Amino acid sequence: MSKQRILAVDILRGLTIIFMIIVNDPGSWSHVYSPLLHAQWNGLTPTDYIFPTFLFIMGTSIVLSLSKRAESAEKSDIVKKIIWRFIKIYAVGLFLWLWPEFNFERIRWVGVLPRIALVYLFTALLFVFTKKRTQYYVAASLLVGYLIVMCFVPVPGIGLPDLSVPEKNWAHYIDHLLLPGVLWQKTWDPEGILSTLPAITTGLLGVFAGYIILAQKTLSEKLVHLFIMAAILLILGDLTQYIFPLNKSLWSTSFTLMLGGISTLALGFFIFICDLKQWGHHFRFAQEFGVNSIFSYTLAGMLTLFFYSDRLWGIKLNEWFMDTFTSLGMASKFTSLLYAILYVAIIWLPVHYLFKKKIYIKL
Repeated sequence: MSKQRILAVDILRGLTIIFMIIVNDPGSWSHVYSPLLHAQWNGLTPTDYIFPTFLFIMGTSIVLSLSKRAESAEKSDIVKKIIWRFIKIYAVGLFLWLWPEFNFERIRWVGVLPRIALVYLFTALLFVFTKKRTQYYVAASLLVGYLIVMCFVPVPGIGLPDLSVPEKNWAHYIDHLLLPGVLWQKTWDPEGILSTLPAITTGLLGVFAGYIILAQKTLSEKLVHLFIMAAILLILGDLTQYIFPLNKSLWSTSFTLMLGGISTLALGFFIFICDLKQWGHHFRFAQEFGVNSIFSYTLAGMLTLFFYSDRLWGIKLNEWFMDTFTSLGMASKFTSLLYAILYVAIIWLPVHYLFKKKIYIKL
């Protein structure tokens, strides 16, 4: 059971990384299927599922990896490892933003990897130092408090928040006021300061799923409890969207709950097929990405220098690919998607080698 359970987590984590790469690296941003784009503001697309699911699985992994350590090691040793991992992931995030120019005058202090690092730090510390009930209270307080502030507390110079536009809410106000460096959207950032709080709750929801997995119950009972958890989160997400709309950029309360439900369903599904049906070997490709997830994501970011730039070859390979195959009559959006899939295959080559050699790069 333990090995299969870990396999399911690795596979789902790997799938999120694969889809991150596909979404981030099309052949052309001018030709992308709409489901592979984030919602421009309020609303939800399949692409919006990916990042929250990764954070959710990270929370589950914290329970699976730290439970035994918490029993056998000093808390001070565990905290040192947590902080050191936070520093490494955050530093890699800054490195990817600076690569390859290393223009420190235009540094972005937040982003995907910095958010992963922050969510990991706070979620892991809460897991180590607080009891389950306290974690429930923290998750609920973050979601309710965030909803109240974002929906009902007047913003200086603006008045009551207007969640139909990006510029009239507390997340934008705090980012513009306090966040140094480059912001993704010039005056605000989708991985900004205030929206990191509900993202921590996403990690905690993964922790709660991890508790279900570790419970002394049969596999069938665990799956039932996961699906009940998913149903509750989906219902709460559906209800709260009428107060605080589904919005990934704000990581709204409804978005956190809804994606927590979707992630729980996905986890239950993969545990079912990997543990109960023993079909995990069919997802070996995803597992290989899952056991070296941050490495895979980082490598994909670095190799854009070779596959999206003309610095080395004199031509941009993605543009050459698009021009060549669209001139043969292939649809532009399909060609763009095909390039992204081929890029995943290129990243897979070193990832597969590491997996065969049982080398796991743990940041």
